[in-house]
Amino acid sequence: MGALGAAAVLAGCSGAVEVGAPDLADDPACTGIAWPERVSGHERVPTEPEAPWVAAWGDPAIIARCGLPPLEPTTLECVAVNDVDWIVRELDDGMALITYSTDPALEVLVPSDYGPGALQLPAFSDIATALPQTGQQCSSGQ
Repeated sequence: MGALGAAAVLAGCSGAVEVGAPDLADDPACTGIAWPERVSGHERVPTEPEAPWVAAWGDPAIIARCGLPPLEPTTLECVAVNDVDWIVRELDDGMALITYSTDPALEVLVPSDYGPGALQLPAFSDIATALPQTGQQCSSGQ
């Protein structure tokens, strides 16, 4: 199973995207997120569980989850989109992009069908900047 599948699988009967709760899903910063109705032209789709810390769009689903532990310094690639630093992890079936300077962190899982995952990130900039900031920044080359 690919890494995207570890966080989410498409449920056969309900059509809802099953998503595992991250460790800090109950953090107050994750409970009032105003998720966009569309991401890059894709409509929002149901998730299981239906919870304030998660949202999904399209088929295959682009998935966003709030509540991951903040990231430690890393040598993985870092991209800045709208003044938000994101750590990029290549997966077998897409990309995982995780905010670098927020606590809790926001993760966006983008299937390879949608091309470079960073192209989806502008839809999440306001959410990422509203999360508590750690003050960390990626250095060039990270």
